[in-house]
Amino acid sequence: MSLHESQKRVLSGMRPTGRLHLGHYHGVLKNWVRLQHEFECMFFVADWHALTTHYEDPQMIEEHVWTTVIDWLAAGVNPGSAALFIQSKVPEHAELHLLLSMITPLSWLERVPSYKDQQAKLKERDLATYGFLGYPLLQSADILIYKAGHVPVGADQVPHVEMTREIARRFNHIYGKRSGFVEMAEAAIKKLGRKGGAQYRELRKEFLEKGHTESLESAQALLREQSNISLGDRDRLYGYLEGGGKVILPEPQSLLTEASVMPGLDGQKMSKSYNNTIALREDPKVVERKIKTMTTDPARVRRTDPGDPDKCPVFNLHEVYSDESTQAWVRQGCTTAGIGCIDCKGPLIEAVLEEQKPMRERARQYEENPDLVRSIVAEGCEKARTIAKATLDDVREAMGLDYR
Repeated sequence: MSLHESQKRVLSGMRPTGRLHLGHYHGVLKNWVRLQHEFECMFFVADWHALTTHYEDPQMIEEHVWTTVIDWLAAGVNPGSAALFIQSKVPEHAELHLLLSMITPLSWLERVPSYKDQQAKLKERDLATYGFLGYPLLQSADILIYKAGHVPVGADQVPHVEMTREIARRFNHIYGKRSGFVEMAEAAIKKLGRKGGAQYRELRKEFLEKGHTESLESAQALLREQSNISLGDRDRLYGYLEGGGKVILPEPQSLLTEASVMPGLDGQKMSKSYNNTIALREDPKVVERKIKTMTTDPARVRRTDPGDPDKCPVFNLHEVYSDESTQAWVRQGCTTAGIGCIDCKGPLIEAVLEEQKPMRERARQYEENPDLVRSIVAEGCEKARTIAKATLDDVREAMGLDYR
């Protein structure tokens, strides 16, 4: 696969932490469902990443792996459109992680913002391990092993992708300039023909001397249109454009997802840590009970007391699930005491159950047929390994490890 084709690939993963909730759906899974129709998508269960903070409880991780996959399928992720696989079933992740660790400065890992943040949040756990320090590098290996062009992330995860770009750049700089690289690149330019070669040289010069990104993009487009050069020459010329070596590991781009803070049952962000969640496949009676018992505006003690929707956690959920007319009805009825809190919660319960109905229906076939889930994952793992092995072949050759 060419580097241009790999740029159409999207990679994302999720730790297996138990049943997913509506916060996961609105924050991540709805985006995955959309992306699977626009890109070649690969979604993986990050069980090794789960071990970085829960290494003492692997049995729980195993159980959660299959629950997570069923939740993805229930949410609408289509195994015909996306590859679903388990990280530890593709050992190439670990080998690339090891090889990248040889060139990654320790300071790069220590400066990742989430490193100290997580240590502060998880004080009850012993996180003084290499696995925890090195997990951002494993994340980079997860991305680079598939030469993924795009990684959907929230704003807080952008530094991880930026570090991955730096690691790819460092690897290409160290190992892309093998003996005779310039001569091979110059020979490849001649294969573009007189007109194409002259155009490539001019665009390369403009980018290197003046930093015109438009020139870089035009030169990359020129290479994509060439049918008379090999993939190796094309990759070599991609690298030569920027003055470096052959692009062995392409730099991924962050695909910034729209910020979506799903309110929980108490008004805070929906999170298992706050015990304020509604599970993706929650029993309808439990959903109804949870919403009916939600705390409302504390100033509204009696039915006849007017309330303030802006101080009510229930209205936060209305802003996610209700249309403008329903929200206006809630606001008018609440502030004038025209409706009671149970009345206000009625349309919300209906909307949440309506959203969950197709998820429960999709999940049922997988819950009743666990072999089908394992078959889907096995197929995804096979596809992932095929791609990962090809990348490792390139990496080993670049590092001089392809012994004959």
